[in-house]
Amino acid sequence: QVRVVESGGGLVQPGESLRLSCTVDGSIYVVRSMGWYRQAPGKQRELLATISGGGTPGNGATSYADSVKGRFSISRTSNWRTSFLQMNTLQLDDTAVYYCNANIRGTDYWGQGTQVTVSS
Repeated sequence: QVRVVESGGGLVQPGESLRLSCTVDGSIYVVRSMGWYRQAPGKQRELLATISGGGTPGNGATSYADSVKGRFSISRTSNWRTSFLQMNTLQLDDTAVYYCNANIRGTDYWGQGTQVTVSS
């Protein structure tokens, strides 16, 4: 059984940084991709960043939503067990619940989310 757990959320002021972590526990074979999403109150879940998995074309390639490009950065450990989302220059509208996704052998697994609040 696969379990995905996010951590690192919190309350920050505008302009500050946070680093989110996502750990995948359980039996994993091929991680096709890992990604970070967020959902603000009253809004749809938004894809922020992805990193492609081992054994896939573009192994380790990253992509970003325009809203976070240049401010957020996704990375992962060499064993694909953990991904990170480095968030810099946070803005008020970055406030949301942030979710991690891991696609393992074609199945999506989600974490429970971690709250990020940007407030002055």
